[in-house]
Parts: sequence; structure tokens; C-alpha cells
Amino acid sequence: MKPSAWTLLVLSLSTVACAHQQPAEGLVASALPEEVRADYQVFALRCSKCHSLARPLESGITDDVYWTEYVERMRRQMGSGISPADEEPILRFLHYYSVEEKRRRGDGG
Repeated sequence: MKPSAWTLLVLSLSTVACAHQQPAEGLVASALPEEVRADYQVFALRCSKCHSLARPLESGITDDVYWTEYVERMRRQMGSGISPADEEPILRFLHYYSVEEKRRRGDGG
């Protein structure tokens, strides 16, 4: 049985839509502790709309106050899609990631 043109179109569009929603870079969510995976998903979805995930992940920033100000500023950017409710999970993930980065570098945390 050959797939119809409609079926092929739907499959093509769903593949494009999924590819657009899933960042092509970043961390492997399944490698993260379960308690931060959902926060990471919000971070990855929202933050990848405007820039690469490498930008915040490789920034070296470990200060929660700075992250709070930064995420608030990004939320105000036109088209970011970051809602006030998104700020909390994004900041939780960034806090987790900052602590892990400090630990990896041997800076404490």
C-alpha cells in the first residue's frame, strides 16, 4: 500500500515541527538528574529560540543574582516566548548547572 500525498505531507510537516521544537545542541536531558530534566526542557526550548544553548552553558556565569537579571532581560525580548512562569524553571536549571560547573572546576558550590 502506497502512502497518500496527504500522509507524506503530514509526516513531513510533523518532522519539521518537531525539529524546530527540539534544540540541535545542548545537554542530553536523560543524563541529567530527574529532578532538573523538566526545568532543562523549559530552558532548552525557550533559550534556543534566540541564541545557541552554548551561550549560557559556556558563559562561566555562576551567580544566581546575575542569572535572575539576565533571564528577566531575555524574557522582555520580543519573540523570546519566555513567560513569567518560565523564569522559575529556567533559573532552577541555571542554578543547578552553575553549581555543577563549580563542582567540576573544583571551586566548591
